[in-house]
This record gives sequence, C-alpha cells and structure tokens, in this order.
Amino acid sequence: MNAEKQKNSSSNQIDGNLALQILQQIPTPVMAVDPNLQIIFMNQAGCRFIGKNFEEIKGTHCYSIFNSTHCQTSDCRMKKVIDGGERFTARNQVNIDDRVIHIEYTTAPLKDDNGNIIGGIEYILDNTERVRQEQKLREQNKIIMEISTPAIKLWDRIVVIPVVGVIDSMRAQQMMDTMLKEITQTSAKVIILDIHGVAAVDTAVANHLIKIAKATKLMGCRCIISGISPAVAQAIVQLGIDLGDINTNSTLEDALSDAFALLKFEVISKK
Repeated sequence: MNAEKQKNSSSNQIDGNLALQILQQIPTPVMAVDPNLQIIFMNQAGCRFIGKNFEEIKGTHCYSIFNSTHCQTSDCRMKKVIDGGERFTARNQVNIDDRVIHIEYTTAPLKDDNGNIIGGIEYILDNTERVRQEQKLREQNKIIMEISTPAIKLWDRIVVIPVVGVIDSMRAQQMMDTMLKEITQTSAKVIILDIHGVAAVDTAVANHLIKIAKATKLMGCRCIISGISPAVAQAIVQLGIDLGDINTNSTLEDALSDAFALLKFEVISKK
C-alpha cells in the first residue's frame, strides 16, 4: 500500500515538473496570483516582458508591476475570476518602466484539487503593433473618406458635395460632419448633395440621406439632393420611401437653378 502511494506521489511530481517546464517554455507571458493578487508564478517570457527576475516580483501585487488601465478598478478581469467568474479576455494598456504596451489578456480561475478557487491565471499577448496598425488604418480611412466626400463652394452660400460609391452608416456620419462643418465655415444656405455616383439606393441609404437633410435644416440651411437617376427614382417608389419636403433633382444643373430660386438669385445673361 505504501509502495502504491509512493509510486503515485512520484508520478505526480514528474507530472508537476513537466507542466512547469512547459509553462516556462511557452513564448507568451503567463502569470498566476493568489486571492490577494500577489504574484505566485511568472514564466520566463513574463519575466522578460516586465524586465525583472521572478525573485524580484514574487509576492508583489500584480497591479504594482503592470500599472494598467484596468488595475484596481472594476474592469480588472483577474479580480473577476477570483470572485467567482469563469474566464475573461480583454484589451488593456500596461505601463512598465515608462513603456506603454497595448495587450490582450485572458484570465481564468486557479483551482485546487477540490475545485476551490485559490487565485487566478493570466496569459498576455503583446498587441502594440496590432493597435498601431489599426490606428494607421483608421487614419488612412479617415483621409480616404475626406477625399471621397469633398465640399465644393459652387456659388455664394451654395455648396455642393458629390458622393461616389457606397453609403453606409460610417460614410453617412462622415458626410453629415462634412456638411455641418461646411455650413459653419461658409455660412452656406443651400447644400446640394449630388448622388449621381451612388450605384444603388435602398431603405438604409435613403434613411441616411433623410437624416443628413434634417440635420442640415436644423443649421438653417436647405438640402437639395441631385443626381436622382430613373433607376434610383424607381427604387425609392418601390420601397415606399418618403423623402418628405426634401428637394430632389435629376441633374446638378436643375439643383443649382432651385438653389438660385431659394436664395432669390437672378441669373442675367449678357448679350
């Protein structure tokens, strides 16, 4: 009987040593803390990540090491799993020795053989380059959107915004921002939204246009939609979309004539 226990004990020790070796060789930072958020384990990748030896940080509160935006707040996922949660994954920003690092971290409860929670485990992915690329893409998209939705002063207090391509919610918001900014800067009284370059108009696109026109009106400016093709007109009728009192025209020339009429401008031809 004693021999059997000794054999099982030896086997458990071997399994434990193998598990520790595996954790140490994982290239991703892995950390374990006790219920008080004091560090009880950090693998080699984690030590390299924070720039300290394990002996230097053993028993230290994790929040004093990482100093992240979630530390000591209700957003701390480690605290959530220790309090009885299952597993959480979140993005975060840590500050280590004046280094700002964007991470994605996953936490899970650390349990004993009886299933009782005795701490938490966390593994970390350095997300800094990914966040940098995402920021770069957002900036590029912003520039592309601004280029694709130019505001052109066509006449005194008359501005035209030609729209080409697809109108989604993000594009519609950008168009609205451009129009309202242009109204403020130029004291425009008529905005012509030319959708000749929009291939298709569905309910969502029409609703975006209506919202833009209403926002323009609240700024004391009238919105005229030009470039209504026969196909677009037919689609609007078939969908039962009511554009309300929004002025519409098939051509930019007709829209400009309407704008002159609204502003009581008179065009006199020289002979």
